[in-house]
Amino acid sequence: MEPRLSLVTLGVRDLDRARRFDCDGLGWPATAGGDAAAGEGGVASVPGEVVFLRTGGVVLSLFGRDALAADAGVEAMGGGFAGIALAHNVRERADVDTALAQAVAAGATLTKAAIDASWGGYSGYFADPD
Repeated sequence: MEPRLSLVTLGVRDLDRARRFDCDGLGWPATAGGDAAAGEGGVASVPGEVVFLRTGGVVLSLFGRDALAADAGVEAMGGGFAGIALAHNVRERADVDTALAQAVAAGATLTKAAIDASWGGYSGYFADPD
């Protein structure tokens, strides 16, 4: 697997409060919906659903904690889900399956097999051994 981090996603309890803190409080610019460039990684924020913050490289994503847990196929509270997901984007669809298989072979637990996502991509999730 190529050593590259594309997104850091934080599962937050109150998306609007988190957006205000990071954007208004810290001054980190969010990508805008409909923005052709859409910031790093070609991602655009969707009001009420997800906020992508421009950080000069890796994209910081704010996503509702319950929605993030549901997307990953894990429980939102309790052991096993800390409210964060790290994304590793790949160039080709087949590379998603290869990366997931490599992670599982290294000791990860597959929490969600790769599927066509509602946002147009193809993604899956794994949890590291910890």
